[in-house]
Amino acid sequence: MLRSCLYFLATYCSLSLLLPAMAAEPHDDNAILTAKSDTSLTSPTQFLDYPLGQWHLRHDQINFYLKQLALESAKVSIEKSGQSHEARQQLTAVISSAKNQARLDEILQQRQKVKSGDAQQEPLVIWLAYSIHGDEASGAHAALKLSHLLASSNEQWINRLLDEAVILITPSQNPDGLDRFSNWTNNYRGQVDVSDSNHREHRQNWPSGRSNHYFADLNRDWLFLRHPESRGRIALFHKWQPHYVGDFHEMGRDQSYFFQPGVPSRTHPLTPKDNQALTAKLAKFHQQALDELKQSYFSRQMFDDFYYGKGSTYPDINGSIGVLFEQASPRGQVQATRNGELRLQEAIDNQVATSISSLKGALALKDELLEYQSEFYQGRDKTLNKGRQQGFLIGAPANANRISDLSALLDQHHIEFYYLTKPVTQGKADFAVQTSLFIPVNQPQKSLLLAMFDNRTEFTDPTFYDVSSWNLEQAYHLQLIRNAKLDIDVLSKKRPKPTAFNVDEQAVSLLINWQQDNAAPVLQQLLQAGIRTKFAGKPFTIRVDDIDLAFPAGSLQIPLKQSGNSAETITTKLTELVKGYPLNITSVNTSSSVSGIDLGSPDFHPVKPIKPLLVTGQGTDASEVGELWYYLDTKLAVPLTLVDVGRLTRLTLSDYSHIILPGGSYSSLDEKFARKLGQFAKLGGTIIAQKGALTWLNKGHLLKTDLKEARFYKQLFDSTNLSFADREKLEARQSIGGAILELTLDPTHPLSFGIRGNSLPILKNKALGLTETSTPFIVAAKYAEEPLLSGYLAEEYQRSFSMSPAILLEPRGKGAIVILADNLMFRNIWLGSEKIYANALYFVPALD
Repeated sequence: MLRSCLYFLATYCSLSLLLPAMAAEPHDDNAILTAKSDTSLTSPTQFLDYPLGQWHLRHDQINFYLKQLALESAKVSIEKSGQSHEARQQLTAVISSAKNQARLDEILQQRQKVKSGDAQQEPLVIWLAYSIHGDEASGAHAALKLSHLLASSNEQWINRLLDEAVILITPSQNPDGLDRFSNWTNNYRGQVDVSDSNHREHRQNWPSGRSNHYFADLNRDWLFLRHPESRGRIALFHKWQPHYVGDFHEMGRDQSYFFQPGVPSRTHPLTPKDNQALTAKLAKFHQQALDELKQSYFSRQMFDDFYYGKGSTYPDINGSIGVLFEQASPRGQVQATRNGELRLQEAIDNQVATSISSLKGALALKDELLEYQSEFYQGRDKTLNKGRQQGFLIGAPANANRISDLSALLDQHHIEFYYLTKPVTQGKADFAVQTSLFIPVNQPQKSLLLAMFDNRTEFTDPTFYDVSSWNLEQAYHLQLIRNAKLDIDVLSKKRPKPTAFNVDEQAVSLLINWQQDNAAPVLQQLLQAGIRTKFAGKPFTIRVDDIDLAFPAGSLQIPLKQSGNSAETITTKLTELVKGYPLNITSVNTSSSVSGIDLGSPDFHPVKPIKPLLVTGQGTDASEVGELWYYLDTKLAVPLTLVDVGRLTRLTLSDYSHIILPGGSYSSLDEKFARKLGQFAKLGGTIIAQKGALTWLNKGHLLKTDLKEARFYKQLFDSTNLSFADREKLEARQSIGGAILELTLDPTHPLSFGIRGNSLPILKNKALGLTETSTPFIVAAKYAEEPLLSGYLAEEYQRSFSMSPAILLEPRGKGAIVILADNLMFRNIWLGSEKIYANALYFVPALD
């Protein structure tokens, strides 16, 4: 690494004149930056060979510049936090004094002691993270400008900052989305800038650059960690445990500039009041910086601090101060807005200004930030005491895969948990060793633990920027006792060994309990290998080694006598599969059951290979498309065909076994295609449709069941005698931001196979319902009589949804239509309900 002088490139003089220097109080900060700089450091403009912002940056350019800066400056090093789905490196610039750079290992060791709650030592750690939505690109540009400024400046306050703090700068948190956006907008930029918002430069194709490879909103994935970008980001967070996190975004072009605090009444109750007090103090620095630029702004409106799965709120439940920034978006070079023309360079300058105000504010409040983080972690037991332990006892009966997923999630969030060393009974619930966890309440991550399993239905302000509940108990469909008490001698950090897969020489069949999450991907691999597999249409009990084992409906049978596959071939294949998809497989020596159907019963149905088609493109909901794609691709390993809506009319639909319609408008499809799709089902195809897709199916006369949509539900709300000022409150009550409801299942219906019990929690976020039906045998699930489990849902909705259908299977000729009123795959964290899709894929066509 080359040693650098501490100077600042003269090209930044105009910016420096606008930004106040560091002072103890923001109103006393009247000094200005001078032009002293180290001109030997390559500036972004020199690196790009054109002015920063003239073209939208690609992710590779960002990474190469950070590496270049680290080579040239002793004050810059690089932190790697994994790769995106498309194998793009995620890099963060670590900027501090050369002295601090030389002792980063020591600093990191200190940071690992943060959760002890002991008084902290310097340095302050500040993390500025940008462009988690790939088409909110002003932040990524500002990050390069700021990185160069900090590395090259010799200003007194910056020297002090780098002596007393470590600054982490992550320019792009969504590499795949940023490249999708930059390529789009650069492709449609001409020699003359066009500000018309209808110009293609400002109108991205489907999907937009906001989302990642699987069209997921990564700024909703901080808790769930379904994507590698998020897992790398969380690892970085807990490695450095920052005191302050700046989360930089863009919003609609007609807005001005926003920074937190958000709406005070919409802050999550688990967030300490001191957190919001410090956020308000920091806001004074942002106010002054933007006032100096004559940039209008607002706070305490629109945005909130409630859902902990976002970049500005995850820090709040982890001992840090997270602050959201939102800049009006040019979505290109220049765009016409109601406030006049908005240019990319203006947006970049605003983001640089609030980045610097973040640094100055954090430095001015350093002692308070250090003290706040220490106090956040004080007063908690850090290790297990002797004797009885109190905490969450969690089980996923017959489903070790679910526990494995949960344990990996807890581990990434640094939440302490333990496995059982022997079976435990609490109340009337049994908890087995392989399928249970114990999470002590008294631990450093107590706040985050309580937040992840938060279960509330009453709120001061029922307005939510995102979901109102995300309780993992319900998302994973777990068996949970919140105040369990266990002896320490039944707890262990060591994962239990999985059950070994052995096949008796006298075996006639192999059985797989369908309740296991890994049963579906193993089934897919067996089908691809040409190994004949059946599923049980009814439950049965069979004796194995003098023990009666119960198998629910849906359980798989692999006969060991089948043409084309020897018993040795089958067992070899399964031995290979369980290495990648751990699950219990039972070897049986008889086809005779103790009760229920025998293995040779006609109620065992052959499973046919599937060839599904997922409809994508303009008019479909990109996030729902991505969730379905993610599940079939990464979990089931199904060769899935993605086809845009515009090409559907030209396809031979009979080439596919299933047509999957995610939510969307489908307004480009006409009645002619509706008839073609209906014929596909009549001839034996299966249609799986959810949410908005049902509206189009209904208009095309493909559904026998009628819908209840937003217009129907609005009439349930009494607006008599409401003033104009009450309008927002009414709109908040009419909104379903995301609440957890309970479904009552028909456990004998094939769509319900493999789901524990007779009820299922789901996430509802759309005012859509199904009317009562007199057609027998088609209702797989209804909303419970009292449907609300967690979150906010107006009583008008609760009464209307109560006992109404939620999941239907309508026969149509030789085929069927699976009707889902909700997205059961929400953000790929709803592991409890994703089995419905597996049932629709593998079991529905087998029952024709």
